[in-house]
Amino acid sequence: MPAGAPIATGAPMPQPGSEPVSEPAPTPAPHTPPAPHTTPAPPASEPPSADPRTPAPARTPAPAPVHTPVHTPTPVHRSHPTPVSVPLMPPELDALRAKPRHGESVAQRAGRAVRRAIASSPAAETAAVTHTAYAIQQPVTTGRQISVTSIRGGAGKSTVAALLALTYAHYRADPVLAIEADPALGTLPHRLGAREVRWSGTDLAQIVDPSMLITDLTGYLIPFPGGGWLLPGSQGAIGTRLDIDTYRVVMTSLRRYFATTVVDCETLPAEVARTALVTTQARVLVSPATPEGVAATRSVLDWVGGLHPGMLPTTVVVLSHVSPDSGLDVRKATEHLGIGGATVLPLPYDRHLAAGGAIRTELLGERTLQAAARIAAEAMNRAVSRGPGRPRTGGGPAAPATAPGSPTHAGPADPYGGHPGPADPYGGHAAPAAPHAAPPR
Repeated sequence: MPAGAPIATGAPMPQPGSEPVSEPAPTPAPHTPPAPHTTPAPPASEPPSADPRTPAPARTPAPAPVHTPVHTPTPVHRSHPTPVSVPLMPPELDALRAKPRHGESVAQRAGRAVRRAIASSPAAETAAVTHTAYAIQQPVTTGRQISVTSIRGGAGKSTVAALLALTYAHYRADPVLAIEADPALGTLPHRLGAREVRWSGTDLAQIVDPSMLITDLTGYLIPFPGGGWLLPGSQGAIGTRLDIDTYRVVMTSLRRYFATTVVDCETLPAEVARTALVTTQARVLVSPATPEGVAATRSVLDWVGGLHPGMLPTTVVVLSHVSPDSGLDVRKATEHLGIGGATVLPLPYDRHLAAGGAIRTELLGERTLQAAARIAAEAMNRAVSRGPGRPRTGGGPAAPATAPGSPTHAGPADPYGGHPGPADPYGGHAAPAAPHAAPPR
């Protein structure tokens, strides 16, 4: 050590003969800044971090506990047994059905042709048919539902419902649905030409879902002539009934798919029939063309008028003739039933309808075709809340020149002896001055 060099305080003095120490002596703590906090090195199984300032995981991950897997059930629709197709008519009974006849005899058709050639107005006939067709084809914003019922069985309720469904399917381009809400005594599937039944309204009520498309829905329905669809009420089992909850589910679920729905209800005073009368936009009440039938129907109209003041103006009464000579004064019966605002229209006797079975429009009499078109027009007018005599605006869509299966020209405006009102283009009984407010929709 050179002479005069300062000696560091606290530094050890080298001993003679000893080798210099290569490692520096530790610096006393008071003169050394505190060492930075260091994290213990990671386990040998993990590579050290490239940056010593980056902290490594301080704890070793514990092994995951072993749990027994728990399966959460996925919400799915309750499975229902798929029904088997059942024929409407046993094969051995098909031989009992005679060959279908035309609704009018040869003499009736010949006499009408002579009258048309002698005294007819093609322009007036075409205008009347066009007017009726426009009423049937008028646009709707939401699905219109029309119920058909009667006070007793055998009045022709299912026949009228089938005629309405066929007429709407022929004239309208939007979907048309016919629902059988009388599974015990209804014959709507027979009248619309169904050969077998598989799905019923009760089955569909358990399946229908808001996410379904109309193409999914039609797989459960039966097509009928004209492009319409049929939903049967049952497979023909004895004692089958349609409960009110099932009816509501079906009607509310299918309304958004079909522009026009015709419901063949039970006879009054059944619960479904009473519900349909007050929930549909229009109602058709079928009455036998007999004095007893007219009296019973009048009682029903009085009851309907007491439920809501706007229900009678949206009601159409059909006088159904089930025999060629009923002995009823149609004009007086029309005046009696029309009190309160209901429209009364006759359905003449037709041999093809009287024979039962599937309705073939090409075999219907001309008067029957005209009557069916007029009934359908009046029911549609009331379903869109248009009372009789209310003016219609717009030219309307192009109307077919004839009714389904009818000849080139239509018959006179009112060949049935109905009571035409001054503002009723269809020959029905015009409603008196009454509020035309429709029942709640």
